[in-house]
Amino acid sequence: MSPETILYIVLAGVVSIALAVFMYGYRSKQTGSLRWVFGILRFITLFSILLLIINPKFKSETYTIEKPKLPVLIDNSASIGELGQKENVSAFLQKLKENNELNDKFDVSYYSFGNDFRESDSLSFDEKNTNISKALTSANELFKNQTAPTIVITDGNQTLGNDYEFSSATFKNPIYPVILGDSIQYTDLKIEQLNTNRYAFLKNQFPVEVILTYSGTSPVNSEFAVAQGAATVYRTNVSFSENETSKTLNFTLNASSVGLQKYSAQILPLADEKNKTNNSKQFAVEVIDQATNVLVVSKITHPDLGALKKAITSNERRTVTFKKPAEAVSVLNDFQLVILYQPDRSFASVFAEIEKLNKNTWTISGLQTDWYFLNGAQDNFNKEASNASEDIQAELNGNYGTFAVENIGFDNFPPLHTEFGALTISVPNEVMLAQTVSGIDNGNPLLATTEINGKRDAIWDGEGFWRWRARSFLETESFQSFDDFIGNLVQYLASNKRRSRLEVSSETFYYNNNPIKISAQYFDKNYVFDNRASLNISVKNTETEKQTVFPMLLRNNYYEVDLNSLPAGEYNYTVSVSNEAVSSSGKFTILDFNVEQQFLNADVPKLRRIAQNTNGKAFFATHGDLLINALVENTNYQNIERSEQKVVPLVDWKYLLALIVLALAAEWFIRKYNGLI
Repeated sequence: MSPETILYIVLAGVVSIALAVFMYGYRSKQTGSLRWVFGILRFITLFSILLLIINPKFKSETYTIEKPKLPVLIDNSASIGELGQKENVSAFLQKLKENNELNDKFDVSYYSFGNDFRESDSLSFDEKNTNISKALTSANELFKNQTAPTIVITDGNQTLGNDYEFSSATFKNPIYPVILGDSIQYTDLKIEQLNTNRYAFLKNQFPVEVILTYSGTSPVNSEFAVAQGAATVYRTNVSFSENETSKTLNFTLNASSVGLQKYSAQILPLADEKNKTNNSKQFAVEVIDQATNVLVVSKITHPDLGALKKAITSNERRTVTFKKPAEAVSVLNDFQLVILYQPDRSFASVFAEIEKLNKNTWTISGLQTDWYFLNGAQDNFNKEASNASEDIQAELNGNYGTFAVENIGFDNFPPLHTEFGALTISVPNEVMLAQTVSGIDNGNPLLATTEINGKRDAIWDGEGFWRWRARSFLETESFQSFDDFIGNLVQYLASNKRRSRLEVSSETFYYNNNPIKISAQYFDKNYVFDNRASLNISVKNTETEKQTVFPMLLRNNYYEVDLNSLPAGEYNYTVSVSNEAVSSSGKFTILDFNVEQQFLNADVPKLRRIAQNTNGKAFFATHGDLLINALVENTNYQNIERSEQKVVPLVDWKYLLALIVLALAAEWFIRKYNGLI
């Protein structure tokens, strides 16, 4: 407390005493003890009021001892079980939990990782992927401002994410890998990777790329073959040696019939191979007889056009063609959707032909759009033209019900550029994205869709969405979320199929190490999305006849179910709505591929390198005591004494207020009792 505050308190006391004495010592008519009682009560009242005004404060300092953190990251993927390391994990964790010296020195916390990173409550060792990079990065962010050496219990075999060895360069805390498995190199042939398109066109050939690898020292010969059912469609001999450990095969297969075509690729195993699971791999291609053709008409060159093409063609079932306005008129009838990018007067003949052919359109406007022309070229929307520009952002309409839309982080995307002015849509429409400026809705749609007599159109008012695709990649390390968003919009606009009350979206085949999700939308009789419905999906395995029912969960404006628990096989499904005679059926195939079964041993060299790069040290799981002793004896990890200084009031204002009320009430009752009021 400062000297000035103490002086004010003393002055407040003196003034309170002086006033109390003046009021009840010289001018009071009371005598005896009542004068003293009233004087004391009045002093308390006056002094408390002055204390409230002064509000004296003092500094309170507390000290706490903070232990260094010790996060323990445990690999919960299926490869741990495949390598026979479950018992080693359990034994090492038991040592950590029972070592008193370690737990006295460190604040130990446990996390598990596979597909995701989470706090560890139990271990199942059944996750189908391993993302070590995500686990290390998450732990680094979680303890970035603290002393936190990190134990990573893993075999070092990663199947998802960035290379964790290079990610470790930014880690601030030492990493201590606990290696599960051995470093013995076994003789092994395997299919390292197989790449092919998801879709192919009927009577065309589709490319297949296969990467084969060999671990061993002696020259070996084998045969690689691809079979479809009982027929072999491709075969070749391959040879490897100590110096030639990999081969890349590129070949094509015929798409001879429509539908799902399943194939099995195999490299014949050697006699002494330990792991033969990684010698074969299933893959599939859906053969289609036609594609969705999209025409982009643009007079200008803009990065948005590149982003559009990449997003639309990320699905091989769609093609994109670019034309200038003068070239587009004669070919419009060859396309299911026409995208008009920033139209001006040179688009006059294009709009006339679109109206004649009744083509579905997607109009994208920006700073180079001629709104005087566009307002007169169509009747769906109108914008007040101006010469001023405006930066806008997007906000997803959670009630948008035309088709399923996932929120991919629109609020965090960079602003788009548009011409300032009010945009009015004069026909029935649904706004998917609303315009916001500084987080406030300005009343204009950014993206809206219309459907009149089977003709579908959309207006997108803003240029620069190529930055959205780039930001999406930075945040998710993939373009998929943005590409799926554009793809769903194009799929809706390119179709003239009449909507049903229950729309179900699924793939024809899935790999069982990837997400297996089916989504659906249910509309009431007025074709308004119903978020109160109860949807279930009944899934039946066509081979075992086993039937399972799953509830579908509401996600914004669609329902979704995750079927990753299903084993590989062929399935029929039916989505139904409770208490409604509405259902939709289909089928899909789950292809068996367990990437976690592809490994023979731990990646010891890489784990040792990340330990060295972060000033840690690698240990095998059987040498857990050495790691515990190293941590306990390391003098770099010491308790930290932290002081926290708070400025608190000398007396809480609530207590002072209560004291004032009590003093005044007591004085009033005493006066009343003695007949002085």
